[in-house]
Amino acid sequence: MELLVEFLTSSFLGKSVWLWLTFLAIVGALLAFDLGVLHRQDKELGVVESLILSAFYIAIALVFGGWLWWSMGPKSGMEYFTGYALEKALSIDNVFVISLIFSYFAIPARYQYRALLWGIIAVLVLRGIMIGLGAALVQQYEWILYIFGVFLIATGIKILVVGEGDMDVSKNPIVRFLSKRMPISSELHGSHFFVRKPDPQTGKLVRCATPLFLALVVINVADLIFAVDSVPAIFAITTDTYIVFTANIMAILGLRALYFALAAMVHRFEYLKYALAIVLIFIGIKIFWNQIVGKLDPGISLSITLALIAGGVVFSLWKSRAGTTH
Repeated sequence: MELLVEFLTSSFLGKSVWLWLTFLAIVGALLAFDLGVLHRQDKELGVVESLILSAFYIAIALVFGGWLWWSMGPKSGMEYFTGYALEKALSIDNVFVISLIFSYFAIPARYQYRALLWGIIAVLVLRGIMIGLGAALVQQYEWILYIFGVFLIATGIKILVVGEGDMDVSKNPIVRFLSKRMPISSELHGSHFFVRKPDPQTGKLVRCATPLFLALVVINVADLIFAVDSVPAIFAITTDTYIVFTANIMAILGLRALYFALAAMVHRFEYLKYALAIVLIFIGIKIFWNQIVGKLDPGISLSITLALIAGGVVFSLWKSRAGTTH
C-alpha cells in the first residue's frame, strides 16, 4: 500500500502521477461511453445530436478547467482555458481535411463517427509523444521557445499572404505506400478495418485493409501535421506539460462530436483561418514579449485570443449569410 501511495504521489513531467492517471481515466470513460453506449451500432449522426454531444464535451472541458482553476490557481486555470480555446479553434481546420478524406474514400456517414473515435486513441499517443518531446526541449533548451515564436509568426504570415493550399488525397504518400505494401479491398465492409478475402492469384484467404482503414491512417497523419502548428502555439501560452496535454486532448475529444455539424457548414467559416493566422502571429510575438519585457497577463492573452477567434467566426457568418463569400 505504501508503495502504491508513493507511486501515485511521485512526480511525472512536473505533476503527480495520480493527476495524469485521473485525466486518462476520464478520457477512457468518455471514449467507452461514447463508443460502447451511445454508438454501439453504426448510424449517421445528425446535426442536432452532434451539437448536443459537442455541448456535453465542452461542458466536461469547462468543468475540468474549473477544477484546475480551483486546485492549481487562477494562473493555471487561465492558461488551460486559453490553450483549450486556441486548440479548439485551430482544430476546426481539421474538419475540412477530414471531410475531404472521407469523400475521397467514399466513406458513408454512418461509419465515419466510429472511425473518428478510434482515431482518438492514435491521437492520444501521437500528441503525447509530441508534447513530451516539446516539453523536454523547452526544459533543456529554453531558447527553443524563440524558434517556436518565429515559426508561429512565419506560419501566420504565410496563411495571410499565400493561404494554406489544397490537399490532394490521391497524391498522399501514405496512401501510395500502403497500397504497394499490403492487400487493400476496393469496397467497404461495414465498420471493419480489415477483412479476409481470397487472393486473386493464389485463391488463399489473405488479410486485406479496407478503405475505412486507409481513411483512418490518413486522418491521423493529417492530425500529426496540424499538431506541428498547434503544439508550439500552446507551449507559447504555457510550458506546463499537464495543461498543454489536457487542453489538447479535451479540444480533440470535442471536435469529433462537432465534426458532423461543422462539416455541413464549414464553407461558412472561410474567414476564420485569417483570424487564426493573426492569433498565431500574436502568440509568436507574445513569446518574445514574455522573454524580453515580462510575462503577459494570462487574462489579457485569453481575452485577445477569444476576441480574434469570435471576430473571425462572426465576420465569416455575416459575409456568408446571403452567399456573398467568394
